[in-house]
Amino acid sequence: MKKKILIMVTALVVLFVIAAYAAQPGTDADPLVTKSYIENVVYPYVNNAAKFRVVNVPAKKSVICYAGTEVVVRSGLCTVIADKNGGLSDVTAGADIQNAEIVPLNHMVVVPRSDGRGIWAAMDSIVMIKGDYNIR
Repeated sequence: MKKKILIMVTALVVLFVIAAYAAQPGTDADPLVTKSYIENVVYPYVNNAAKFRVVNVPAKKSVICYAGTEVVVRSGLCTVIADKNGGLSDVTAGADIQNAEIVPLNHMVVVPRSDGRGIWAAMDSIVMIKGDYNIR
């Protein structure tokens, strides 16, 4: 009787050891997040994420932005280019800036649609832009 119990316990231990080594780390069966996953997948994604670019906008030029573009006017004087559908979203102040209104310095402004909205520089300006845009 003791011999049968010892054989069963040994067989169970062997099965558990085999099951533990059979699962590959980082697979669907064992979703372990490893250091190599962080280094090879997460870091490159984070480093390639959109970053703000510092852009010098000459006086009397427009910056036409696409949907989701974020703009921060750092220096100079810029006004909003909008249309009948609305202006730009000033997320710093929680307000909508309408056509020809001044964009406050150091306020985060978001362009909601790709319909010709953007900013116009009344004088040489420095802006930070995250997203797609064209200077005209």
